[in-house]
Amino acid sequence: MTTIIVSIMIVLLLLGFPMMIPLATAAFVGFYMTFGGTGQMETLIQQLMGGIRPTALIAVPLFILAADIMTRGQSANRLINMVMAFVGHIKGGLAVSTAASCTLFGAVSGSTQATVVAVGSPLRPRMLKAGYKDPFTLALIINSSDIAFLIPPSIGMIIYGVISGTSIGELFIAGIGPGLLILALFSVYCVVYAIIKDVPTEPRSSWKERALSVRDALWPLGFPVLIVGGIYGGVFSPTEAAAACVLYAVLLEFVVFRSLKLHHIYTIAKSTGLITAVVFILVAVGNGFSWIISFAQIPQTLLAAFGINEAGPIGVLVAISVAFFVACMFVDPIVVILVLTPIFAPAIAASGLDPVLVGVLITLQVAIGSATPPFGCDIFTAIAIFKRPYWEVIRGTPPFVFMLVLAAALIIIFPQIALFLRDLAFR
Repeated sequence: MTTIIVSIMIVLLLLGFPMMIPLATAAFVGFYMTFGGTGQMETLIQQLMGGIRPTALIAVPLFILAADIMTRGQSANRLINMVMAFVGHIKGGLAVSTAASCTLFGAVSGSTQATVVAVGSPLRPRMLKAGYKDPFTLALIINSSDIAFLIPPSIGMIIYGVISGTSIGELFIAGIGPGLLILALFSVYCVVYAIIKDVPTEPRSSWKERALSVRDALWPLGFPVLIVGGIYGGVFSPTEAAAACVLYAVLLEFVVFRSLKLHHIYTIAKSTGLITAVVFILVAVGNGFSWIISFAQIPQTLLAAFGINEAGPIGVLVAISVAFFVACMFVDPIVVILVLTPIFAPAIAASGLDPVLVGVLITLQVAIGSATPPFGCDIFTAIAIFKRPYWEVIRGTPPFVFMLVLAAALIIIFPQIALFLRDLAFR
């Protein structure tokens, strides 16, 4: 049955069907082969509906809505201007500002693709004008957006938390350390690149200009305080933090900044609705698919065939890293989390690994794969936004992928990079 299900998914993908069709078809075929007919089809339907029933998933459309409001308003530009005021004048400062801006915007959006649009659109022209080559600029924007998948709120972590039963609040806090580690690695590389290429520096901002930029960014900086502080302080659950973010974004962009008008609500709601519909359909069919493969003992068979059941904790983490990284080079991150997490669940449980550490590592790997050729989804977002050819977009990627893989290796070797803040907050 495993061969048939995998073959169906590959054929349908090659024929150009969106990912929800291969997943749903594989689930129905697997159900038919397992139960020998359609008489109990309502059982599969219950599994599909059960996939979108957890209340934690309410946070997904709320964070998407908040990110959409902020992307169309002034929050992103105010954060960018503040970062530029402080580090724009150092060698490589503009590139460092781009990476830092992606981190800050990730802390208010949770979406890699929203970060590519919000940060990349204003900063790419400035980097090109300053003397940076376009392949480096595009690679920096795409890969820095990966930090948005780690810094809370993270839509990927919400999906993993729902699938695995792991605390989403703990996952959010645990993603901060790895996100800051990646920012540090990228910043060092940007400085070295600017020195080697002799890229001119930006004018130094006066302390008055810096003070004004901080004042302008104070309101947008309230988002990470609201999310992390609210969850850490026990004021909000992750879902309640998402609802608070939407209210905060509405008040900020419609009332305080007055950057949006009432007629923008329809466009924002439509965009959020479309994205949410795709995500929830994927979650539903992914849950049905996971139930079928679990019922058929496919995960245990695959893990035994590759000897992963006998591997120690480090071996399991390495296997997870490779599998999720490679899968996201070809498939949407949410789909990969939905499909592969149940497959590795027996090995994770048997090895006694902390599910929060596993969740952070999985989130990092799907983020890396999303920006890695041949079919990383962030690559095609950049192609659509910046109107650049495929080969130009991916040409500067290898050094960033190397640094991201290095960060993953460091997390495996030193798990406290991810778990220190979690332990401080929840233990």
